[in-house]
Amino acid sequence: MKEDYNNGRSVNTNRQTFIFLYIVLGILLIAGLIILLKSSLFEKRVINARILKDEIFLNENLVYSDNTANAKKWLWEFGNGDKSTRQNGSYHFNKAGDYIIRVTVDGDLQQQFPVNVKDTVATVVDTLVTINGPTQALVNEQVRLDAQGNARIYEWSFGETGRVDIKGPTALYTYHNPGVYIIRLSTDKSSRPIYHKMYVTNPDSTVNQIVTPGEGERKEIDDIRAHLQAIANGADFNANYYYLVNKYFCGDEKVAVNLETNGESKQTDLYSYCMRLTFGGGVSIDQAQVTLKPKSNCSSMLDVKQHSSISNPATKKAQQ
Repeated sequence: MKEDYNNGRSVNTNRQTFIFLYIVLGILLIAGLIILLKSSLFEKRVINARILKDEIFLNENLVYSDNTANAKKWLWEFGNGDKSTRQNGSYHFNKAGDYIIRVTVDGDLQQQFPVNVKDTVATVVDTLVTINGPTQALVNEQVRLDAQGNARIYEWSFGETGRVDIKGPTALYTYHNPGVYIIRLSTDKSSRPIYHKMYVTNPDSTVNQIVTPGEGERKEIDDIRAHLQAIANGADFNANYYYLVNKYFCGDEKVAVNLETNGESKQTDLYSYCMRLTFGGGVSIDQAQVTLKPKSNCSSMLDVKQHSSISNPATKKAQQ
C-alpha cells in the first residue's frame, strides 16, 4: 500500500479516493431526485373526456366518453348516486333536474360536466314509412310512387283533386295540369301524413330538354349521403353539418331521424345523430332521404340506412 507522509504521519490515499466517489454519487443521486420531482410537478397529464350534449330530455340517453392518453381506470358519477366504470357508454336519467356529471380517470384526474335533464319529452315523429319516387313529371304522363314501410293502410292524395286518389302501397297517377303539387300519404302507422313534392310541366315546355324522372331527387339523396359520410369519416364536422342543416332543414337541428343500422331501427334527432357519427367505428351510409314539410321547401324528417363494421357490441350500441 502506497503511503504519503504529512508531518511525520502516513496518509491513506485509497481512503481519499473512496470519499471522493461517495461525494460524486451523492451529487448524482440528488440531481436525479430533483429531475424526478420536477417532472412530477410540471409535466401533468391532461384529461380528455366529454359528453355528447349538456341538455337532454327524459326520453334521451346521456352519451359519454373518455380518450385520455394511456388511461387504465374510469369512474363516472352521474350526480344521483349512480356510477359506471366504463370508458364510454350511455346513461338514462329517471328524473328531470340539473346534475353534475364527474369523471375520475386513473384515480387522480377529474373533470365535471353540468347537465340539464328536461321534464318535457321531445316530440319524435313515430313514422317509419317513406315515399320513394320521382319529383318531376309531365302532364298526361303516368307517375309511380311507392311507400316503403310496414303499414296496413295507405291513402294517397296527389294534390290535384283535393281528395284521396289512390289506396295501397303503390300509387299510379296522371296529372292533367302543370304546377307544383304536394302529395300526401296517410297510413295507420304514422301520427301525421308523409309529404312529397312533385313538379309537373307541360310537354311543350320541355322541348330540347331531356327529362329524367327522379334525377333531381337522386342528386339530393347523393348529396345528403355524401356529407353524412364525410362526418363519419372524420372530416370537418361544422362545415358538413351546417351545410345539411341550412340547405335541407331550414336551420332546424331537432329534425327527426329514422335510423336503421345493421337491420336495427331507432329514432333520434339530427344533431344527436350527426354527433354520434363523430365517434367513428367504420360507419357506412347506404341511403339518406328527406321528407318535405307541406307547402315548404324545408324537410321535416331524415331517413337513414347505414351499416357498421364495429365488432365490439358495447361500442356498436354506443354508436347507434
